[in-house]
Amino acid sequence: MSEQPAPSPAPASPAGVPAPSADATLPDAAGNRVPSSALPSDIASALKRDGAGLVAAIVQQHDTNEVLMLGWMDDEALNRTMTTGRVTFYSRSRQEYWRKGDTSGHVQWVKSVAMDCDGDALLVRVDQVGAACHTGTRTCFDGRSLDVVTGTAE
Repeated sequence: MSEQPAPSPAPASPAGVPAPSADATLPDAAGNRVPSSALPSDIASALKRDGAGLVAAIVQQHDTNEVLMLGWMDDEALNRTMTTGRVTFYSRSRQEYWRKGDTSGHVQWVKSVAMDCDGDALLVRVDQVGAACHTGTRTCFDGRSLDVVTGTAE
């Protein structure tokens, strides 16, 4: 299958708030007006989006708790993820939607989605088929550890 082309997220206004469209708008958690979507209104209004209308989506393997990758979602990508059983992201570089695995075969089957306490991040628990990273590694963090000074609990 090919990637799912679709319109880009709502353009950001100079203040970094998604610009209202001709469609109805809803207030988000910060009280800003954002375009309505197919998302349930309680979810759409609780999300805190960045200036481009996106929210970070952390992807985790459901049975091992491995952190696989970080992607970006707007309301439409989140709605597709919640209603199709497959993870859809919004590509900031390509300015289009992409469903994980459509070109690589490395599918992410949705097991659950949770919103963090601030509404500015999502945790998408999946059953990952094959590599999660576009480089071919299991996770986007494999082999990329940074040197740090470690602490200990007293």
